Amino acid sequence: MAQSSLARLEQARARESEQELWTRVCAAPTAPRLKLSPEGFDIIAECKLASPSAGDLSQHTTDIDRRVQAYAHGGACAVSVLTEPTRFGGSLEHLEQTARTLVPLGVPVMRKDFLVDPYQVMEARAAGAGGVLVIVRMLDRSRIRALLDVAAMLKMFVLIEAFDATDLQVAQEVLRERKAHDEQMLVGVNCRDLDTLSVDLSRLGELASQLPPDFASVAESGVGSLEDVKTVVDVGYELALVGTTLMNSDDPGKLLGEMLAYGRERAMAVRTRKMRIATGASMDDE
Repeated sequence: MAQSSLARLEQARARESEQELWTRVCAAPTAPRLKLSPEGFDIIAECKLASPSAGDLSQHTTDIDRRVQAYAHGGACAVSVLTEPTRFGGSLEHLEQTARTLVPLGVPVMRKDFLVDPYQVMEARAAGAGGVLVIVRMLDRSRIRALLDVAAMLKMFVLIEAFDATDLQVAQEVLRERKAHDEQMLVGVNCRDLDTLSVDLSRLGELASQLPPDFASVAESGVGSLEDVKTVVDVGYELALVGTTLMNSDDPGKLLGEMLAYGRERAMAVRTRKMRIATGASMDDE
């Protein structure tokens, strides 16, 4: 994926210089801001037409506009759009189309791809995105900083994705250096095994204590039921990125709304329990 991304980067640069791209970025309308609920749980809904693990996901998606509108009406705080073309069936055109559809609804779009260069962050902003995914595993620290710097300059939020404790340590150190920056960061744990593509939700709990403090945390991959929502909320995650389950649903807005309502109810219960423990209230008081 990294090699493919580099090849696409060079092709894009051959078609459009960085200066020309910057002109388009400056002309792009302001993207909606990412707003998280005070109720303690949010969902980033994903639009992807295929994936290496799930195969073709396009059978329920004859109309991308209607699907992402359903996400917005269901309460998604943002919509993630895959732009990787070879394995995920994505494109920058899908990103641009989704952003155009969601701007009137006030929902930001995030470019999800294997980004390796600040040019690709600029591409995302020019297409209307309000956020980007940055995968720690793929990049050295200087490259991570470069991507974050451009995103901050363009007022875009960033989801920093980790797969294990080593990734989280890198993320924590990079974020510690950026305390003075005015930027919106989310830190995600992807519980998919990169070798087998299998999902193990227990990894979310194992890594929760190592998440950088003071940043909203995102559970990625494998959240497909209300029981999964309970699992991620109980171990401390404030958002879930949900893709395949919503793509396979005939009524994604309804499903998303049910997951959100349950997650927020659970988050309130967890918060109340912690407050009781902190104040020394007994379980009999509940």
